[in-house]
Amino acid sequence: GRRVITDLCHSSLYKVRILHHSCPLVVSDDMALVSRLQMRQQAARAPFRGQRNAAVCKALPQNKTGACAAAAALASAALLLSPAAFADLNKFEAAAGGEFGRGTAMQYGEADVQGRDFSNQDLRRSNFTSADCRKANFKGTNLQGAYFMKAVAYQTDFEDANLSDVLMDRAVMNQANLKNAILERAVFTRSDLTGANVEGADFSNALLDKTQQMALCKYADGTNPTTGVSTRKSLGCGSMRRFRAASPSNPDGPQVSEGDKDAFRATLPVYRQ
Repeated sequence: GRRVITDLCHSSLYKVRILHHSCPLVVSDDMALVSRLQMRQQAARAPFRGQRNAAVCKALPQNKTGACAAAAALASAALLLSPAAFADLNKFEAAAGGEFGRGTAMQYGEADVQGRDFSNQDLRRSNFTSADCRKANFKGTNLQGAYFMKAVAYQTDFEDANLSDVLMDRAVMNQANLKNAILERAVFTRSDLTGANVEGADFSNALLDKTQQMALCKYADGTNPTTGVSTRKSLGCGSMRRFRAASPSNPDGPQVSEGDKDAFRATLPVYRQ
């Protein structure tokens, strides 16, 4: 009811183990395989994995070499995906300065970068997910396609930065400086931009909550010096004249003349003389 198999995934010496019949890597029913593999231990210590796999396969009956080759392939895949292999890959990426085959993509996920100076850098597709970026300086930095989900960017300086295609949902951006920033196609869903400076910012095709868009339209102004797009137009705001007219309490809005007031009073019904 038990069969002898070769453990190629967990032992560098390819020790023989006896497992239950349900194991999928069955090699032989012959218990004499144990002695034959012991005779091949020296070959199993060969310096290259390919040589070790070949040495073990040669010890098997001719009709079992196919199963051994398949097991050897599984062992090579396991070694390739081992933590040590990933560590080597991480070292390579660190030396290259990033991921995605691009040396600009830096990893700052959940990092504390308060007050750090990232100004005038190329940080395209960098990861700042859940990072603490309070009062950090990204002035003039290229952050195209970067990730700022759930990031805290209180009073963070993004002046003149390229934030196009940035994913910044659920971010805290209170009093952030977005002056003259490019925010084309950026995603700000459920983000808080209360008190943010958006003078000259370009929000073309950006995704914002309606309440947030209305709040920004109350004071948005200026034109982006790079794209030439009006901030209010990019936010989908109405004209300043219509905005002021829609706010009767606004002293800058059009005032009702005394003659119009008298004409309005004249239309009111008289209930008592």
